[in-house]
Amino acid sequence: MVSLADIQEAQSRLRGIATRTRLIEFHDPESAALRLFLKPENQQPIGAFKLRGAYNKIASLSEQDRKRGVITRRASLTPPALSA
Repeated sequence: MVSLADIQEAQSRLRGIATRTRLIEFHDPESAALRLFLKPENQQPIGAFKLRGAYNKIASLSEQDRKRGVITRRASLTPPALSA
């Protein structure tokens, strides 16, 4: 389970790395009571939220583990996130 402390640590690691994206309120004409907020992570430097997760994971590794290197195995946005 991810704790509030985990989130706060990740926020601290990502300060100055990830772009702070705004929330956009979506108004559903069908339901005035529904409040839906969108977070446009496509405004990140690589165009996706993967930057947050990839950077946070690597930054949380020990120095010894980082020296061993990181390998990605999917043809997704994770490799560009690691190289950003």
